[in-house]
Amino acid sequence: MTNRRILSLWFPRLGAEQAMRLDPGLESVPFALVREEGNAQFLSSLSLAASEAGLYRGQPLRDAHAVCADLVTRPEAPHRIAAFLNTLHRWAGKFSPWVAPEAPEALVIDLTGCAHLFGGETALLAQVEQDCADLHLTVRAGIADTLGAAWALARYAGSGAASHRSGDAIDQEARATRARAGKRRHWERGGATPVHTGSRAAAARIAAPGTARSALGPLPVAALRLPPETVEALARLGLRRIGDLTGQPRATLARRFGTGLVLRLDQATGAAPEPISPATAPERFAVRMTLPDPIGLEEDVMAALSCMLPRLCQRLERAGRGARTLRLEAHRTDQSMEWRHVGLARPSAAEDRLRTLLAMKAAEIDAGFGIDMLRLEALVHEPLQLRDKIGHLEAGRAVAERLRAGGGIDDLIGRLGARLGMEAITRVHPAESHIPEKGATVLAAAWSDPAIFWPRRPRPRPLMLWRPEPLIGTGDSPALPRRIRWRGRDLALAWGEGPERIAPEWWLDDPDWRSGQRDYWRVQTDAGDRLWLYYAHGAAMSPGWFCHGAFA
Repeated sequence: MTNRRILSLWFPRLGAEQAMRLDPGLESVPFALVREEGNAQFLSSLSLAASEAGLYRGQPLRDAHAVCADLVTRPEAPHRIAAFLNTLHRWAGKFSPWVAPEAPEALVIDLTGCAHLFGGETALLAQVEQDCADLHLTVRAGIADTLGAAWALARYAGSGAASHRSGDAIDQEARATRARAGKRRHWERGGATPVHTGSRAAAARIAAPGTARSALGPLPVAALRLPPETVEALARLGLRRIGDLTGQPRATLARRFGTGLVLRLDQATGAAPEPISPATAPERFAVRMTLPDPIGLEEDVMAALSCMLPRLCQRLERAGRGARTLRLEAHRTDQSMEWRHVGLARPSAAEDRLRTLLAMKAAEIDAGFGIDMLRLEALVHEPLQLRDKIGHLEAGRAVAERLRAGGGIDDLIGRLGARLGMEAITRVHPAESHIPEKGATVLAAAWSDPAIFWPRRPRPRPLMLWRPEPLIGTGDSPALPRRIRWRGRDLALAWGEGPERIAPEWWLDDPDWRSGQRDYWRVQTDAGDRLWLYYAHGAAMSPGWFCHGAFA
């Protein structure tokens, strides 16, 4: 028998309780998260108040509102639940370094050789429950020799095997056993009701070494992590407890229900191995410097950064990563902390680039009564492509190539982003649309590459576009007028070229294109204006002439 000890932690209300941490007002009302499957909505995670109201996981949302009219719901956010589970993964590292997440709401911990550090498994289980209670989390735990047994105890310890038919759940006794009913159920005839203490409840979720088979016997077959259809098929045959399966011929079970049932049974009892693969800790790139005396001058902060930056850049280079977002933390002597974020247009591990951007943020830090510790961390980092190092003879050519490749633009974007914000620096990219105002899209310059080429249009496009402006005195005729009144000026048309017919996108309802098809004309006025006019033939709106842009 193996000497491994596995702890399974199940958080049955993880999604709802994570949402309630963000909005404490949800704690006083029945609350549930909703998941969309096809065209239907189902409850995916419930608060304690929602469960007490008679709701259950997987219930259709319309049925839940019929049962509980006060139910408050929010859409499920799996990425937030996964991030919160990752946080709990770091917390569980205090009990053992061998921790593996079990999506979407469970953790598996290998406690082999670690339980005695907490006073034994019972004391460790009490510590887990106390920590989760402090975090306002609901947890159910199980400890056994195998992962399957610990998983079963965490979810089904203390629950009996229910039947798939209501008639089978009736408590019936044979006539020969009624004489002993008084001895077995003396509390039903006025005796004292047995009291289950917390220690006994905890003991029911801990299977002593070598007792996994006996601990699993009274649990339902669903505790073997079987598909629902297999559980239902076993229940129809009267095999509702795991103990009912251990006495059956294995060949018969495998032939009728497949080898998956036998494998799960062997894994739970320890006859088949089931390894645990701990999740690797996320790679973090951070350095810090504790100062012997508090500092408050900008020159002192930059001197400290000059000592910290080389270490951070060396770690990034060894890992082949480049910093995309840096976080500079200044811890003051009054136990307060101030931080600044620095963003780069391209990931980089170059010390000179990072120092220039950090110098712009260091001037904004308020030293207060003095700074006694600085910390620098690469919050967002990306892989870097390998580059060849060159000597001094090729330095000039390398600088010219780097400028042509956009390195100087990246530095400019980084410096402007440090002052204005990376989101404020944008560039225009071509878009696949024949609609003039949709022929280009605006992207953040830090997270996009320059456009290599622009697609050729059938006709020239104006340099400036604006919302269509109606022309006065042109009438409703599609023929190009000789005179127009635009922006308070009476202009005569010297020449015109067109028309170019553009139809709206029939699969989209664009309010600006409800006027129907447009005939565009390139015209030049006697005042020298080169305008882009069009005639709207009229659909949901009246026809007429409009000015849409101007050429260079």
